[in-house]
Amino acid sequence: MNSLIDEWKYVSGSKYLRLIFIGPLVAAIFFGLMFSQNQISESPVVVIDEDHSSYSRQLISKINASPQMNVTNVYASRLNPEIILANERAVAIIVFPKQLELNQQQGIFTNIGILMDNTMPSGLTGIRTAIQEIIQTENMTLSMSRLIQKGVDAETAKGLVAPLSLQQRMLFNPTTSYVGFMVLGFVNIVVLMITTSAAGSIVPRLRQEGKLFANGKSPLQLWIRSVPYAVLTSLSLLLCYGLLKQFGGMRFEAELYLFIIPLLVYAFALSLMGLLIGYSAKDQSKVNLRTNFVLYPSFLATGIQLTPLAFPEFFQISAWVLPMNWLNRLIRGMAFRDGALTAYSQELGALLIIIGVVSLFIGLLVLRETGKAYTIREPLVNPNVLQSSS
Repeated sequence: MNSLIDEWKYVSGSKYLRLIFIGPLVAAIFFGLMFSQNQISESPVVVIDEDHSSYSRQLISKINASPQMNVTNVYASRLNPEIILANERAVAIIVFPKQLELNQQQGIFTNIGILMDNTMPSGLTGIRTAIQEIIQTENMTLSMSRLIQKGVDAETAKGLVAPLSLQQRMLFNPTTSYVGFMVLGFVNIVVLMITTSAAGSIVPRLRQEGKLFANGKSPLQLWIRSVPYAVLTSLSLLLCYGLLKQFGGMRFEAELYLFIIPLLVYAFALSLMGLLIGYSAKDQSKVNLRTNFVLYPSFLATGIQLTPLAFPEFFQISAWVLPMNWLNRLIRGMAFRDGALTAYSQELGALLIIIGVVSLFIGLLVLRETGKAYTIREPLVNPNVLQSSS
């Protein structure tokens, strides 16, 4: 208990108390404003119209009317794509070949080309969907018109041309809001960086002050010092999530009194991992370098910018040792899908295992250090004992 009180006193007067609340809030506001535009729209495209017909102009108007594309230029003849796509003035080129209208009137198959700049794949997502919908609608309209001209009624023509209709619905993040994964991920990364650095500095600080075993040699005296960092980390995350929900439009369906449970478990796992990372550091300045071994893998492999399914299975499994991997899964499950706490026993169990394994290693390090201190003092005591006995 003395260790806990001593750590609370230190935390209340340290920079950590300000950083753990100000840092994530600044990240939430900054990245929330940066990614306030939920989806990419009006991507610039260029059209090469070699047909110069009324039908090609109609298609250009339909492309420009799409909310995903904006026709910036129309060229009469083909140009080198490297010239058109230079300086990022456009992300795609749509090519209408010669005799497009004539082939359409005669029912002859025609290829319409689209060249896309894939150096930034995320900028092409809306274009691919939009151009496919335009071509599909155009094909169905032309086919139905020909069947109706031949005496087939409209319903039969529709059944012949498009017997199946696809209706899709986006669940849990229908507007593809960046707040729910990128902004939230950046906030979690800032909290991870601050907490692991602060918790990792506990042992080097106590060792320099000569207070490492002032309250006893039990590993519990050291373990309990992670409590202030876990509690403050949980409160900071809840504050940021509430800010993103109220002002950023982030979906958050879980009950607060239920979600605080996995959040506290995650914060304890994170604090103890920081404690373990910084245990053998000679001074506090070395701790920040060590936290990078947790920071960068957490940023890359836990589903902030890219789904973990995109990685080979080996990297997916290696991410299991990272507490943030399970926090992100709990957020996507409980917070976004409104799942029950009992449905995520696997994620909670993984965090508890991390806490247990990290605590075991901390205990072994404490026992090893206390054992070394005992063996150093032993030779100094034995000669005195021998002299007194003689």
